[in-house]
Amino acid sequence: MSCIRSKPLLMAIAYLGICAMTRSIIQAQDSMDRRFESLGHRYLEGFTALSPVSATLEGDHRYDGRLDQVGAEARAEKGRFLRRFLGELEAITPAELSRANQVDYALLDHHLRASLWRQDVLQEWAWNPLVYTGLAGNAIYGLLARDFASLEDRLSCVADRLEQFPRLLAQIRSTLQPARVPKIHAETAVGQNRGILSILDNSVELYLDRLPAGQRERLVKEMVTARDAVKKHQEWLEQELLPQAAGEFRLGKRRYDQKLAFTLQTALTRPQVRARADRQLHELRERMYTIAKGVYQQQHPYTKFPARPSKAYQQAIIRACLELAYAERPSPDRIVEEATDALKRATALIRQKDLLTIPSDPLEIILMPEFRRGVSLAYCDSPGVLDTGQKTFYAVAPPPGDWTQQQVHSFLREYNTRSLDNLTIHEAMPGHFLQLAHANRYPGKLRALFGSGVFVEGWATYTEWMMVEAGFRQNDPLMQLIVLKWYLRDVTNAILDQAVHVDGIGEEEALRLLVEDAFQEEREAAGKWKRACLTSAQLSTYFVGYLEHTELRRKVEKAWGSHFNLKTYHDKVLSFGSPPVQFVEALLLDRPIPVR
Repeated sequence: MSCIRSKPLLMAIAYLGICAMTRSIIQAQDSMDRRFESLGHRYLEGFTALSPVSATLEGDHRYDGRLDQVGAEARAEKGRFLRRFLGELEAITPAELSRANQVDYALLDHHLRASLWRQDVLQEWAWNPLVYTGLAGNAIYGLLARDFASLEDRLSCVADRLEQFPRLLAQIRSTLQPARVPKIHAETAVGQNRGILSILDNSVELYLDRLPAGQRERLVKEMVTARDAVKKHQEWLEQELLPQAAGEFRLGKRRYDQKLAFTLQTALTRPQVRARADRQLHELRERMYTIAKGVYQQQHPYTKFPARPSKAYQQAIIRACLELAYAERPSPDRIVEEATDALKRATALIRQKDLLTIPSDPLEIILMPEFRRGVSLAYCDSPGVLDTGQKTFYAVAPPPGDWTQQQVHSFLREYNTRSLDNLTIHEAMPGHFLQLAHANRYPGKLRALFGSGVFVEGWATYTEWMMVEAGFRQNDPLMQLIVLKWYLRDVTNAILDQAVHVDGIGEEEALRLLVEDAFQEEREAAGKWKRACLTSAQLSTYFVGYLEHTELRRKVEKAWGSHFNLKTYHDKVLSFGSPPVQFVEALLLDRPIPVR
């Protein structure tokens, strides 16, 4: 009897014990979360101070009147800062954090390790002058592009920064080591540095008449100071750096594999990326041939296609149908207008099919500033994570003025009207602009600041075919063919990236891959060769990101079953910021967060 009577008491004691344990776990988690969030806040406070120009671009305007320090002392200070916070982070137990903070912990840990590797091992500060042309150009452009403060206040900061240009450019000259600078990087820097002067001519001067006399006089004075400093730096670039530039632009297997791992932040290795890209290359060409046969037969209804066509036969049929798309192309001076029309069509379809939520953020299509040209044709310049709601710029580069008529013709064939449609989908709607507008609304700034390029580029690439599936251009087979060609470009980007930096592929072989296997025009292929020489690992993010996004959608469709809704899925994916896809999968499907 005593045992029977004591059973409820034992159950009550056990229940109270479980409750106490649960409270203890929750309190421990709250304590660890507070420690981590405090660390993250302190890191962001100090991190932006290390680069005033980057701080401006991210929306932290405490340092708008300062310019970065780029010498040995500044690098040593940054190294100490990164190692101190990495040590503090290692004292936190990620398993005791909330799921959201576990993701941010992994992102901060990855960012710290990658930053130290870039400074200590990659050492672009010593051999990549493009780091500095971007820094100098953004120092002014970042203050004028968006209306985050009054014009007078922003121009006052412009004057402050222009005054510091002689010091900054002198530090750059003493930091770069010409023998380590690759010639192609030096040549590109020569062109980009001239673009800094165009910012003064085309942006700053426009506002002089709107300033009080005293402020105008000071700004004019500092513009003279900066112009003289930039011209002196231009002479150094042309007369000293360029003739002495003798560095190797190829990273080599060891450094490339390390950089690829930091860039992708996935389990895929370089050989695995290559193997999947090779398979996709074959499969995409087969899909293009299938679509091209239908288009060709409409033009030539009595054609009988061979049961087993050769690669040369498939090549001819695909090229013949691509020519139909190339025939519809913009004039060189109407690229922005064509992109604007494409944006309207894409936005209308998203609303009509209710594909995902469109934020109210403003978007403007512009010609790419000169100091940013020479690497890619277009980019999306979203506001910093602390400037949510500010204007986004979708920038498109026109054909360079020194190109021949034949080169301009090649460029416009590649960027025909359907390609401009696809480019606009990728860069703007519903690609980068829309995704980053959602991401900047995520409440945790660590998540927004240290987002994954693989997630970002993968999403934009995923939306290209998603829009075709939704009926963009009314199921036009030529649009389908162009989109597959663009995805084929992403696949060959990944192949080219490692082929250049690890396998040592030469320009002629690279151009053959791009032109023959991927159907790219001569100007696009030449530009991609240059981009592969100037950059590394980033060209692989499109292909890997697309694979991860499409695989994620398949998994979620299976998990949600009959409850799957495309808009719900898209909005949910975008609600987590821009972390690597593996974290989005864990959050969406309630699986363990993959932390180190």
